[in-house]
Amino acid sequence: QVQLVESGGGLVQPGESLRLSCAASGSIVRNTYMGWYRQAQGNQRELVAAITNGGSLNYADSVKGRFTISRDNAKNTVYLQMNSLKPEDTAVYYCYLLPTMGRGYWGQGTQVTVSS
Repeated sequence: QVQLVESGGGLVQPGESLRLSCAASGSIVRNTYMGWYRQAQGNQRELVAAITNGGSLNYADSVKGRFTISRDNAKNTVYLQMNSLKPEDTAVYYCYLLPTMGRGYWGQGTQVTVSS
């Protein structure tokens, strides 16, 4: 199995920054698809940013220019640097990992609240 441990969520004011981390442990393969998704109250879960197996980057239009996804293969950790945070970014953020073979895995989620 794969376990995803998330950290970095919290309460911040608009305009501030936050960095989320997701460390994967267990039987995993390097260079897997990893991404960040979020679900705001009353909304469906949506893709925020992702790194594909081939290294391509994908961002939601709402976060382009503000968020950056990166990966440290040696640590099996993916990061989400969030700058210029807005109240609309308030949501539960979930880490997702999809191995080359087998099913995908979700983290338990971490709350990000942007409010003054």
